[in-house]
Amino acid sequence: MKSYRFLNKITIATIIAALSFSCESNVTRKNEQAKATDKPKAQPNIVYGDLIIKEQLDYLMIPVNLPDQYEDEKSNLTSSRSYERNNKLSNFIFYRKQDGESHLLLNKKAIINSFDLLEVKAVNKPTTRVWLYKIVDQDTNADKKINGEDAIIGYLSDVSGKNLQQITPDNTQIINWVIVPSQNAIFLKILKDSDNDKKFTEKDKTNFVRVNLDKPAMGNEIISDQIEQEIKSYVFK
Repeated sequence: MKSYRFLNKITIATIIAALSFSCESNVTRKNEQAKATDKPKAQPNIVYGDLIIKEQLDYLMIPVNLPDQYEDEKSNLTSSRSYERNNKLSNFIFYRKQDGESHLLLNKKAIINSFDLLEVKAVNKPTTRVWLYKIVDQDTNADKKINGEDAIIGYLSDVSGKNLQQITPDNTQIINWVIVPSQNAIFLKILKDSDNDKKFTEKDKTNFVRVNLDKPAMGNEIISDQIEQEIKSYVFK
C-alpha cells in the first residue's frame, strides 16, 4: 500500500514538472517572438546625387535622392533641364563654396518634381536669379501616398536656397510657365481642382498667376469669375 502511494506521488510530481516545463517553454517562445517583433526596422541609407555647380552662384547643391521605400510608379515625376532624368528628389543641401556653411532647402517630407534656375536679364537692371521648384508636399487625394497625382505647388527661393516662398495656390498643379523680362515677372499656368473631387482631370479649370520676381509672393489668379462668366455668355449662346 505504501509502495502504491509512493508511486502515485512520483507520478503526480512528474506530471506537474512536465506541465511547468511546457508552460515555461511557451512563455520563453512568446517572449522571444515579442523581442523579435519589437526590433526596429533598419532604415535605408540616404543616397546623394551628383553635385550641381553653377559657376555664377556662391552655393553648390547636393541632391538628396528619394529612398526606394518612398518611390511610387505613379509619381510621374519630371526632371530639371539641369539634372539627370529619373532621379527622384526629396531635398537639397545648399553648400556655400567660400566657407562651407550648409543648410537644407526643405524642413518637411516632400517630392521635388523639378527645379530650374531662372536668370532674368533686363535692360539697365541687375540680373535676377532665383530657383523655381515644383514640389509635392501634401497627400491631397487622401490615398496615403505623395506622388504626381497630388497637388504640384510652385515655390521660389533665392540662389542660396533660403527665403523659400510658395507662389501658386494650394490644391493646384503647375502646367507650364513663362518669364517676362521687361516686367521681371513669371506667369504660371495652373490646373485647379475646381470640382473638389480630389483629382486633377480635364474637367477641372485652368487659370494663370503672375509673380513679381523682385518680391516673390503668392500669385493672384488673373482670370476672374466675372470674366469667365462673360466668356461663357458669348461662347454658349
